[in-house]
Amino acid sequence: MGLTEDLGPSPAPIAPAPVFGAPDRRRGFLVGVVLLALAAITRFWDLNSPTDSGTPIFDEKHYVPQAWQVLTGGNWIEDNPAYGLVVHPPVGKWMIAGGEWLFGYTPLGWRFASAVVGTLMVVIIYRMTRRLTRSTLLGTVAGLFAICDGVLFVQSRMGMLDIFQAFWVVGALAALIADRDQMRERMHRAFVDGRIDDSPFGPRLGFRWWRFAAAVMLGLACGTKWSGIYFVLFFLVLSLGLDVANRTTYRVRRPWVGTLVRDVVPAGFSLAVLPVLIYLATFAPWFSSETSVYRFEVGDKIGTGGTWSWLPDAWRSLWYYEAGVLKFHETLTNSAGNHHPWESKPWTWPMSLRPMLYAVSNGTDKCDGQQCVRVQMLIGSPAMWWLAVPMLLWGLWSWLVRRDWRYAVVVVAYGASFLPWFTNLDRQMYFFYATAMAPFLIMGLALCVGDVLGMGRRRHASLRAPRGPEGRRLGIVLAAIYVGLVIANFVWLWPILTAQPISATHWNMEIWLPSWR
Repeated sequence: MGLTEDLGPSPAPIAPAPVFGAPDRRRGFLVGVVLLALAAITRFWDLNSPTDSGTPIFDEKHYVPQAWQVLTGGNWIEDNPAYGLVVHPPVGKWMIAGGEWLFGYTPLGWRFASAVVGTLMVVIIYRMTRRLTRSTLLGTVAGLFAICDGVLFVQSRMGMLDIFQAFWVVGALAALIADRDQMRERMHRAFVDGRIDDSPFGPRLGFRWWRFAAAVMLGLACGTKWSGIYFVLFFLVLSLGLDVANRTTYRVRRPWVGTLVRDVVPAGFSLAVLPVLIYLATFAPWFSSETSVYRFEVGDKIGTGGTWSWLPDAWRSLWYYEAGVLKFHETLTNSAGNHHPWESKPWTWPMSLRPMLYAVSNGTDKCDGQQCVRVQMLIGSPAMWWLAVPMLLWGLWSWLVRRDWRYAVVVVAYGASFLPWFTNLDRQMYFFYATAMAPFLIMGLALCVGDVLGMGRRRHASLRAPRGPEGRRLGIVLAAIYVGLVIANFVWLWPILTAQPISATHWNMEIWLPSWR
């Protein structure tokens, strides 16, 4: 797997991963509070803008009214036939509905929940990267990158589903990293107690609450959009890989077989079966409502007999409903005549080569002597997204050659959000599908900044290139310049991320590539 570390022949006890001391915990908490405040200020500022004459914009037009109907219909599920086929599960619409319950059917109402989870996601990325690197500095870098990324920023200010799925996925990964640390601590205790060799498979590690929490969040990710299943599969493999690395590190005699015997079944139940059960549980309101869409199809569109007639009618109706959703997604293809001027294919996403135009309007006011234009675009900050390919190549090399498990986490998570979309390139796709890629790009870039600073976590100093004072100073200067460039890029893009009034000349200056038009 490339996740293990070279321990050498020394039989000396192995120290568990270092923990933060009290002073650094206080500093880490204060930094988290500052990042939370900055994220909240940017996400909630002028959240009522833009709109389409006071109505939702772009795909908000699908989910905002559905969330309102979920809220006001009395059943917490869509039951209005005018919607036709409802093609996404209910969790994300419940979250939008929570904001609408607080602030009504207003832009603030339908965007409030997005801004909340977008703000919290900044803190989770900060805390997760801090745990991953054992560095408050690198965690802070990741938090600043998350604040300044155009994709996370814009999606945090839209009443759409993708930010909610990304939130649950990021939370699940943070839980798996915490589980990795907890299992190393348990393995270390077994090592110190002399129980490692009690079995060639290694010790049993007990119930894993962090992995259970990850499973719950993966189930909620699937309950937001079906593409959450990709993360279920990738994260299951990642968790098992970390288990192999853990047993190898502590010299379990048969680490691979030990993982197979001790970990595969509970991991499979936690990270594969439980998310499916949670997904089905999100349809509890659908089962309990007499007016849910497709609730009573047996005897109408489904025959009363047949192979599956032994199943309860409600479950057969749900299967019919889900099959219709699958057919919708399968036929949403270019070859079927579905085209959109702002659609894109996944090979353009890592560098944000084809962003999304969410809103555009011309005002009667003047900007620099010209008619003002207000534009909101979903666009990845070039200072980060244009480095995605080098980051991934460096990450793969660091994982497979340097055996740096941190990059394995980032590359696997990035792959889960990116690679599955290549399985059906005929499908109509958009750049906002790449929302879930952004957190892992940010984490990977923060790890690269750490390498520039000479903070790579190699166990053997002999394998790290020696760096004198001049090299360290150069690394600090380069890292500082890059962080400043990311912040400056965000400031420059601000007008077209928030639909501020600008002149046509200014807008043209914001458009750096022909494919952005």
